[in-house]
Amino acid sequence: MPSSDTQRQIARTVLTERGIARLRELRNAGVTGATMSRMERDGEVLRLARGLYQLPDAELDVNHSMAEVAKRAPKAVICLVSALAFHGLTDQLPRQIWLAIGRKDWAPKPDGPAMRIVRFTESLLTESVETHVIEGVPVKVFGIAKTIADCFRYRNKIGLSIAMEGLQEALRQR
Repeated sequence: MPSSDTQRQIARTVLTERGIARLRELRNAGVTGATMSRMERDGEVLRLARGLYQLPDAELDVNHSMAEVAKRAPKAVICLVSALAFHGLTDQLPRQIWLAIGRKDWAPKPDGPAMRIVRFTESLLTESVETHVIEGVPVKVFGIAKTIADCFRYRNKIGLSIAMEGLQEALRQR
């Protein structure tokens, strides 16, 4: 096992490369949980949520919370109002990240950014998914056409006005 100093260097390297890292990724690189606890105590890393770390001086993207949620729920897809905002199709700033997960998937624990979970069938969850890199983290977001269709499909949850705004803005931009 590498010494504590080299573990700290490894952890800094992993966090520099990835932006946000899970404890599992750090362990795979040879860093123990105890080292991460000491680094957090010493202010060398920030603990975003249970088992999720970032460097304190990391540059934060506008969509930082999406990157954080994507690390915590790698199978989930950003959807509905959050996807509209990501694609620049609404003036709404969602108070929570809208996440699509499978019918039987585990919902991520609610520590960290506020999330709103919507359950999709497997076919709806896999079509028109785009992967964007935010702060070094691959984030799955539904494409524009699918997002607008989903907004109308889930208009009872988000409101018809938001779905209409997204459609009008998409037509205006295209």
